[in-house]
Amino acid sequence: MQGYCVKCRTKREIQNATPITMKNGRPATQGVCPVCGTKMFKIGKS
Repeated sequence: MQGYCVKCRTKREIQNATPITMKNGRPATQGVCPVCGTKMFKIGKS
């Protein structure tokens, strides 16, 4: 799954992607950028 890395300013594949549920109940995916290691986040079903 691809997400936007804020630090690299490009779209990259999310590494260690984990489906989570936000506080408001919406599904999301959380992981890290494979290049810089910054936490990445994408809202929506994974």
